[in-house]
Amino acid sequence: MSFITKKGMEEKTTFGVIVGNRDVFPDDLAKKGRSEIIDVLNELGYDFVISGENDTKDGVIETYGDAKKCAEIFKANKDKITGIVVILPNFGDEKGVANTLKLAALDVPVLIHASADEINKMDRTHRRDAFCGKISVTSVLYQYGIPFTLTKYHTCPIMSDIFKGDLKRFDKICRIVKKLRGVRLGQIGTRPNAFETVRYSEKILQFSGISIEPIDLSEIFGLINQLNDDDIKVKEKIEFIKNYTTTMEIPEESLIKLAKLAAIIENWVVENELDGFAFQCWPSIQDNFGIVPCAVMSMFSEGLVPAACEVDISGLIAMLILQIASETPSAILDWNNNYGDDPNKMVLFHCSNLPKSFFQDTRMTIHPIISDQKGGDVSFGAIQGRIKTKPCTLLRVETDDLFGEIKAILAEGSYTEDPLDTFGGYGVVEIPKLQNLLKSLCLGGFAHHVASTLKKVGDIVYEALSKYLGYNIEFHNKGI
Repeated sequence: MSFITKKGMEEKTTFGVIVGNRDVFPDDLAKKGRSEIIDVLNELGYDFVISGENDTKDGVIETYGDAKKCAEIFKANKDKITGIVVILPNFGDEKGVANTLKLAALDVPVLIHASADEINKMDRTHRRDAFCGKISVTSVLYQYGIPFTLTKYHTCPIMSDIFKGDLKRFDKICRIVKKLRGVRLGQIGTRPNAFETVRYSEKILQFSGISIEPIDLSEIFGLINQLNDDDIKVKEKIEFIKNYTTTMEIPEESLIKLAKLAAIIENWVVENELDGFAFQCWPSIQDNFGIVPCAVMSMFSEGLVPAACEVDISGLIAMLILQIASETPSAILDWNNNYGDDPNKMVLFHCSNLPKSFFQDTRMTIHPIISDQKGGDVSFGAIQGRIKTKPCTLLRVETDDLFGEIKAILAEGSYTEDPLDTFGGYGVVEIPKLQNLLKSLCLGGFAHHVASTLKKVGDIVYEALSKYLGYNIEFHNKGI
């Protein structure tokens, strides 16, 4: 038995598809474009909703009547459609596209594509003019107040690898938007008293579609007390932990406690259909239960159920966003140390609950900080190791009560091989113009935590949060 892998990463995305046409251009270009986009979506494994050939002429959209029919089809499938793809095999009719989106009123991301002309096919039979038509369509959508996403290049063939990449990127944008508008997150315990930095507004989050399901840490302890040491769930979790990382330094008693904690949290996550949780990882659990929960949280994050320490709900939201964008586990770290006198390098660190896939190598130990305060016998369960040398995206999300908004700061960088002899989960990261980023963090009132993923996905995150979710986001690397 393994920890939960979220179904949301496996569910097929369903796109609504609009194929545009304009009567002064050859109809067969639009007809062929419709056939090609169907082939591409099938190849990539996406579901789709599109006007049938008997619904409109050739199943494409041009007139107001076409727009009404297509919009009705979209509305009938509104619970499935997570994004709309607009295909312009020729110039297309901007009003046909805009009216379809306006009448359907799905409020989902929209991708605008335009087919490329070929130099040796610029006669009346083959010339597309989609290059120009795309500008016309986007101009009208701007006037209608309908946000949209552009492809990497202004024009490209529907069957091209470049456009397939555009669709995959758009899919991730759609997944972020859909999830953040209806996400359910768990909060175990209250924040450590000293950490006012991680306070957040539950009301602002709820207004944006993010629900929080709290449970007191004492309830977790009570449920744990009902589990026997030889319970089948406890035995399964002990084996899972031993297969997850080296546990040679961990007493059997501590392993049993970690296993019980994992079993209870997993049941709670499943029963409440949670997408992740934040945990009160100190000091109560050491004083009242005798472990640190880092390894358990690491395993959940590795299983794509992100777990944030120190009851950092805002950090958890950032972890979830990066997880969806990268389709890999995410971690939460501290903006922690300078790296010598290099102005563009710093140390990212936690003590630690990073997912296993972040590390070059891992081992479970006593907590290197808490053991100094409370003793090693109550602090088993930390995961230690160095972060892999890979590109990364860093994201911090906050609720800003002063302005009644959700804001974020986003940056891309790379973990390096620079020498560092320290403890916990750590890495040296290089970020262009880092000093400017640090000033923005301080002046914007952001917390000392940041979520990280080992891929560069900043453009996906920025598009989803700024354009479709309305977050006030600063992208440090944008334009660098």
